[in-house]
Amino acid sequence: MKSAILTAAPLLLFAAPAGAQSCEWPVRDPDDQATYGCIRNLAEYPVPIDIMDIVVTGSLAAPKNEGSYAVSRAFLVENTSRLENALSQVAGLQQFRRSDARSANPTSQGVTLRGLGGNASSRALLLLDDVPQADPFGGWISWPGYDALQLASIKVKRGAGQVAAGTGALAGVIELDSLQNMGRTKTALHLGSRNSVNANAKLLKKLGAGSIAISGNFSRGDGFFPIRKGQRGAVDRAAPYEQGAIAIRAVAPLSANTELQANMRAFTDERDRGFDFSDNQNSGVDASVRVVNRDAAAWQWSVLGYVQLRQFANRFGAIGSGRNSVSLTLDQFSVPSTGLGARAEIRPPLGESTELRIGGEWRRTVGETNENFFFTGLVPGRNRRAGGKSDTLGLFAEASFEPSDQLAFTAGARADHWSITDGFRKEVNIAGSVRSDDVFADRSGWEGTGRAGAVWNAGDGVKIRSAAYLAWRLPTLNELYRPFRVGADATAANELLAPERLKGAEIGMDFERAGFMIGGTLFTNRLDNAIANVGLGNGPGNFPGVGFVGAGGVFRQRQNLDAINSKGVEMEASYAHREFSLNAGYAYVDATIKARGSAAALKGSRPAQVPKHFANLGIGYDGQAARANFSVRYVSGQFEDDVNSRRLKGAVTLDAGIGVYIGKKITLELTGENLFDARVEAAIASDGVIERAMPRTVWAGIAVDF
Repeated sequence: MKSAILTAAPLLLFAAPAGAQSCEWPVRDPDDQATYGCIRNLAEYPVPIDIMDIVVTGSLAAPKNEGSYAVSRAFLVENTSRLENALSQVAGLQQFRRSDARSANPTSQGVTLRGLGGNASSRALLLLDDVPQADPFGGWISWPGYDALQLASIKVKRGAGQVAAGTGALAGVIELDSLQNMGRTKTALHLGSRNSVNANAKLLKKLGAGSIAISGNFSRGDGFFPIRKGQRGAVDRAAPYEQGAIAIRAVAPLSANTELQANMRAFTDERDRGFDFSDNQNSGVDASVRVVNRDAAAWQWSVLGYVQLRQFANRFGAIGSGRNSVSLTLDQFSVPSTGLGARAEIRPPLGESTELRIGGEWRRTVGETNENFFFTGLVPGRNRRAGGKSDTLGLFAEASFEPSDQLAFTAGARADHWSITDGFRKEVNIAGSVRSDDVFADRSGWEGTGRAGAVWNAGDGVKIRSAAYLAWRLPTLNELYRPFRVGADATAANELLAPERLKGAEIGMDFERAGFMIGGTLFTNRLDNAIANVGLGNGPGNFPGVGFVGAGGVFRQRQNLDAINSKGVEMEASYAHREFSLNAGYAYVDATIKARGSAAALKGSRPAQVPKHFANLGIGYDGQAARANFSVRYVSGQFEDDVNSRRLKGAVTLDAGIGVYIGKKITLELTGENLFDARVEAAIASDGVIERAMPRTVWAGIAVDF
């Protein structure tokens, strides 16, 4: 009997099989690598289970309401692709800055969609096997921690109001699902420009009726000069990085329909931003346990518990005139934080046409910043400690009903009680006297999340969907308590920040037939109480919460704006035929600020770091002897600052790769990033000095699949 391998679409390296946009299990025949198929249920496939390698994820089945979302998928190029760069294939999805995790400050790597920028905290919710992934203190994403993971799928569900996902999903949810139940061992080594190294090893082994997965990754590089040529001074140099991660996942059946999943991962990340006193260190250990019951004929349920332990350190230096000197201004030598959480969901058996999801979730974050400032040379004059705790406890219910094959409705609601407690800020002179010792009043309240949607399958592959929604996000401990600096500019925290609240609506249409898919969505969102960094003064001078700001620097504070209004369009198209694939995306975002009071000068401005246009085009080939891919991405201009006085230019980048199969086990690979060496502007200082993102980088390597 002819065998087959079920494999998740993102692991098909350079090409997505036909129907990958909606296929739960794309199929590749190992005896005919160009043949693809798609099945919805393992029971429909004629090949016996015991002669197949099966890649499935450990969560409950995809909910019936998924058809009401605009869903995008990202595809990893194994061995060399970083997760944050793979997600750039999704038009409109962005980090706060354009740099990736090899050169950016970790605190600038929040992720969002639909123009809901404003600061570095994520406004899209990243989940790994249902566990929230944002840093518990700052809300940013520690991207190097994911390079070691073995992922079955990367799914982006756009839009707010996803009640079962949890709080904070103002722009959408990014779902990562781990591989399991597959026997595989693979290792790879790649060498790249500027003495860069990327090495990884992966083991997935079946153990009885369960499985274990162990994987690790190490990467380093001498780095590039972040400041563009012609503006560099004596202080500027290359910015090296060194990052590593390890992940372990074990799955064991408890009964025919119930399994236990245990996950643990650890990562370390050290970077330098290209001058003295710009180093940062970020590390963490995450662990989770989940029990899932998938009995389709009875009550389905899942129970999850998790912990996140993080440690962060960061230094800031003030660069003198002409970039010929630098002095230490702020040393955040210890920023520890802990995230705890639990989640439960049940789905009663209500028949084929109805689905009900009921559940609850609890999250806690605890953290503080410990920092020295007012330096004379390397000797600090003052110390600051600030931090606190936040909790959310919520219940949700979501129902989907399909009265016919052509029509489906979905509605869900969630109520969360939040609290911000134990907030404090204490400043002391190093000599011993206490300058301030503030204890902030505890705060609490209730917030709601909701979504209602409808889908009409009009026939001939046409689907029309619509939704309206409400969502909210609690300020992070970073926004409440931690000040920071970028160049000469300094931004103070604000312990009085209120939760952000979003309301919006969208309508979209999709067409899919014979390997071709095209879809588009029109959306409008209003983000009330949007947290942004608001300019309040100019240096030189001393300012509350940050200390001295030099000439040319701007003093800012995190504040709630009246609102950010964002509307736009998102479009995606893909086509796959045998070994060839093509995908394209475009997003247009028109976002403006509504503000008054101390932020009145921002009224009508565009939010900082939000471009109007995103576009991408990818072409892939995956044959019996070789594979290749080409990816072009365009991002239009955007503003560095809140008053729109510093503009970062748009950029077009080209990535490409080729892999040649040597027998059945070995692949020789050559990959290039930003092959035309486009100048991708990541930041611009008040004096006009421009910082760039990753220049042209070429990788060559070998991968061995045992």
